[in-house]
Amino acid sequence: MRYAIVGTGARAQMWARELSRHGELVALADTNPARVAVLQKSYPAPGYDAADVPAMLAKERIDLLVVCTVDATHDEYIVAGLEAGCDVVTEKPMTTDADKCRRILDAQRRTGKRVTVGFNYRFHPVHQQVRELLPRIGEIGSVHFEWVLDVRHGADYFRRWHRDKANSGGLLVHKSTHHFDLVNWWLGASPETVTAYGRLFFYGDEAGKRHGYARDYERAHGSPAAADDPFALQLSENDGLRELYLEAEAHDGYHRDQNVFGAGVSIEDDMAVLVRYNTGATMSYHLTAYSPWEGYRIAFNGSRGRIELDMVESDHVAPRVAGQVKGHSAALHGVEAAREQGGVSLRLREFWQPPQDVPVAPFEREGHGGADARMIDALLTDGPSALDGARSLLTGLAANESMATERSVRARDLLDLSEWER
Repeated sequence: MRYAIVGTGARAQMWARELSRHGELVALADTNPARVAVLQKSYPAPGYDAADVPAMLAKERIDLLVVCTVDATHDEYIVAGLEAGCDVVTEKPMTTDADKCRRILDAQRRTGKRVTVGFNYRFHPVHQQVRELLPRIGEIGSVHFEWVLDVRHGADYFRRWHRDKANSGGLLVHKSTHHFDLVNWWLGASPETVTAYGRLFFYGDEAGKRHGYARDYERAHGSPAAADDPFALQLSENDGLRELYLEAEAHDGYHRDQNVFGAGVSIEDDMAVLVRYNTGATMSYHLTAYSPWEGYRIAFNGSRGRIELDMVESDHVAPRVAGQVKGHSAALHGVEAAREQGGVSLRLREFWQPPQDVPVAPFEREGHGGADARMIDALLTDGPSALDGARSLLTGLAANESMATERSVRARDLLDLSEWER
């Protein structure tokens, strides 16, 4: 298999590493040649400008195109890959609005090629264990899902391009699409009606001043005001971040270390969502992006009992220490110290029976519980499809619409998938 990657930021390194077990990386593309050059140190494939992706696909005879670009541009490269006769794998979310989603689904149907979405959460051993356990509690009536991002990982979405909703669709599209896909998969369901509330409570310039966290700088590098700011990302302190972003700025002016309490943040950091599915089940979902710990709590209420899953990924937030991490991926996501890893608990509560603590399936600490590697293996045969990507996107898009209009939103009014499901 000959594969290419468009978008050579931090996530591209995982795709290059894991897919190398299945084929040969023969081309790289990005809007920024310096980022291409960083990946070429490990994978010396020809580099292209992102504008030349169609020509690259033809010249290099690509079988599989991997899309890791800014979310709002995914559709451009997915469609280009399909029309060139390639199968396509895209980072989540598949795209950021209904029109782009229709364009992808139309191209996939027209070309007959495969689009797979990188929902690695499906491949976490504990998540797969939950799916196998759910029949024990009968028909599912409701789900409660609380997701919290700590003030390192959560803050990171407010330093970079994700802070602009036009780029990312906000956290309910960019981040929560993982969770919405999980619930669709667990329940075998699709969202029907969504009601949501959200606001920018903690980050941004106004909230920063209100809560006393504001600092007077636009970006951290070279700013004395950022030197002792625990929310600042110091790109020069990590070789990977310095090469991938700081030394690449001359080509596009992109600042990876913006002030999380600066102006220009248009996404929410605190969101509550209520979903009704086509099975009749409901979900209450809450995302908080400014927590002192990171992880999630999920409860399933069924006709024969209840299942509770607690996944604590970090149980406290320690200050960053310069030079503490070799790899830039860990630095980006604030997982500098292994001691901060939390734990997992899974409890089954059947009617008339004492609670049962279920031993959780073994999983690795790296690569999202080992899910990244397992996802790559499955993507080539039976990974989440374009329709799965669309169903997941529906919840986030309807939630965004509900927040904007202050009303409940029928998912099919935004994007009726029946045409492609037939």
